[in-house]
Amino acid sequence: MQRVLAMASFLALAMCALSHAVASTAVARSGVTPVQKVIELMEGMLAKGKAEKHDEQVQFAAYKQFCDDTTIEKKRAIAEANEKIEVLKADIEKYIATAARLTKEIADHDEDISVWKGDQNAATNVRGIEKADYDAMHKDYSESIDALQRAIAVLKKQAYDRKQASFAQVTALQKLSLIPESAKR
Repeated sequence: MQRVLAMASFLALAMCALSHAVASTAVARSGVTPVQKVIELMEGMLAKGKAEKHDEQVQFAAYKQFCDDTTIEKKRAIAEANEKIEVLKADIEKYIATAARLTKEIADHDEDISVWKGDQNAATNVRGIEKADYDAMHKDYSESIDALQRAIAVLKKQAYDRKQASFAQVTALQKLSLIPESAKR
């Protein structure tokens, strides 16, 4: 605004000087006095200044509206970003807690697995020992059964009537000192 006034003042002075120089010739040619000419020029400058002022006000209003709109939009974007940051922070804390819980569960499961593997190894060892015992017992029983079957076969071959020993012979055997006294009791 001051620029427009300064320009108007400068033009007014320039016009005054110009009009004074041309005044004598202008008066002779036309019926317009130098003062009227200066007033016309001043009115033209005033109209031009008002038009420039109006254009500048329109441009400033548009710029101010742009700034206001941008400010509102940026504040809204900042608020949304802050809200999103809070949500993400909460998600991060939740995921950290979940990760800690799952890490503990994994450690517990690893411990369970190691205990189960130890139990499995112990059970495998026990089954190995029991199998060895069973194999030895099975071999012994098999040998005993085989011996009994052979003895039965021998006894079947000798299955005929024999003379039984008399009671007198049995009592005579008791008097023999073939069996130690400690074994007779």
